[in-house]
Amino acid sequence: MAKFPEAEARLRISKFVCRRCKTVMRGPSIKFVKEEIKCRNCAGRAFKAKRKK
Repeated sequence: MAKFPEAEARLRISKFVCRRCKTVMRGPSIKFVKEEIKCRNCAGRAFKAKRKK
């Protein structure tokens, strides 16, 4: 997969998964932690970070 830090950050750091409907969204991590962003499908506010494989 990613061999250098810039690619790793681009692929995983800003991706989050909705816990209710499993939709993947991108955005700044601080907004997901503060629950300022809603899921576009189910309007849920519970997200988890994308899992590193």
